[in-house]
Amino acid sequence: MSVTTTTHLNFRGQAREALDHYRSVFGGRVTAITYEDMGNVRNENEAEWVVWGEVVGDNGFHVMAYDVPSRLPWDQGSNPFFVSVRGDDTGEISALWQKLAEGSTVVQPLEPSPWAPLYGMLADRFGVTWVLDVAAPYNG
Repeated sequence: MSVTTTTHLNFRGQAREALDHYRSVFGGRVTAITYEDMGNVRNENEAEWVVWGEVVGDNGFHVMAYDVPSRLPWDQGSNPFFVSVRGDDTGEISALWQKLAEGSTVVQPLEPSPWAPLYGMLADRFGVTWVLDVAAPYNG
């Protein structure tokens, strides 16, 4: 069992451009899933925005990104990133979630999602937003 932390950057319509840029700098591969890919388009202007994306380099570089939809508040100075904790064991991630959730505000309960066996988001008592999930291969 192991977990990793990854910087998860938040954008409003620029996530794909940023991911492509980071790939050009660090190498590796980009994976980007849009709101349209997920069947979760609430605003047609945002259909091609990234709901989940990452760059993973052979050199160990890893960054994640998404486009915050216009229906949610977003301020680049207030919530430009999440801390992402990813593991391959649901028991381990669930145990970490329980500890981290104490005194936190749950944004998204830890539960199965279309892209992961478990996914959850919370803001801890220090104002840091954490995303915990169980890794699953993307077959797209």
